[in-house]
Amino acid sequence: QVQQVASGGGLVQAGGSLRLSCAASGRTFSSYAMAWFRQVEDKEREFVAAINWSGGHTYYGDSVKGRFTISRDKTKNTVYLQMNSLKSEDTAVYYCAADSSIILSSIYVSRAYANWGQGTQVTVSS
Repeated sequence: QVQQVASGGGLVQAGGSLRLSCAASGRTFSSYAMAWFRQVEDKEREFVAAINWSGGHTYYGDSVKGRFTISRDKTKNTVYLQMNSLKSEDTAVYYCAADSSIILSSIYVSRAYANWGQGTQVTVSS
C-alpha cells in the first residue's frame, strides 16, 4: 500500500499556473498508477489526469487537455500536476489517488482507486 500527501494548492489568478505535488510513501510506489481527481462541493469527483506505473502513458480529462501535465519522479516517489492557463472553473479540491491493479478502462473512475491522499485546495480568481 502507499500513502499520499498532496500539496501545492493555493490562490491564483485566471491565466496563471500552479504545480501540485503528491508525495507517496511505500516501497511499491513505482508499481502504482497515479491519478489526480478534483471535487467541487457536493459534486462527484471529476477525473483530471492519470499516469501509468512506468510514466510512459498519460491520460487527461477533456476539460484540462492541453493545459495540465501529469508526471512522476520515481526517485522522489512523487507525482506532479502542472496546471497552466488556469480558469475559474478549475477551482476545486484536488485529490491524489493510487492503485496497483487498475485496468485501463477504469483509469478515469474514482471508485477504482484504492488509495487516496488528503485534498489540496486550488482557487482560481477571475
